[in-house]
Amino acid sequence: MSSISSTANFFDRPETKLLVPPLNFAMVTSGIYRSGHPLPINFPFLEKLKLKSIIYLGEHDLRTVNVEWASRNGIKIFHFRMENCKLPFVENDPEAIAAALQVVVDSRNFPVLMHSNKGKHRVGVLVGAMRKLLQKWSFASIFDEYGQFAAGKEDSDIEFIEIFNADLQYDPKYAPSWLR
Repeated sequence: MSSISSTANFFDRPETKLLVPPLNFAMVTSGIYRSGHPLPINFPFLEKLKLKSIIYLGEHDLRTVNVEWASRNGIKIFHFRMENCKLPFVENDPEAIAAALQVVVDSRNFPVLMHSNKGKHRVGVLVGAMRKLLQKWSFASIFDEYGQFAAGKEDSDIEFIEIFNADLQYDPKYAPSWLR
């Protein structure tokens, strides 16, 4: 007969630590992951990825617990301020998206986690722009992927991805292998 305390002790042992990915976590391509805002319960999972960088697209400062965790793990944080574009009259920030893409074209930043609050719209726009400019995906494929995470297409985000363009500079020596 087992008891609750023996079960609790089982999950406290390092070899049985639960690995819980952040909300909307997925691999984008080699060296790049996407998600919603990581919580402390997600840290053991993220540690397995051996991240070098985090790209955070959000209007608020990163939580102190996240900053401290990243610092302890030697992870560089790139915070690009972007408001929630689902609000009326708020548009995507092309400068923030271009700056985030500059991080993505340098493989020295990999593995990298790109995240926003829920990992839907802002990160979806960033991934869509990456697919369009850096990987030359078709619009149909980009919009399908966006819709899988965004739970319904936002017309303004789709339009932004379609018309977005940026002149990205990168060192070919550090360009990701998937860059076209």
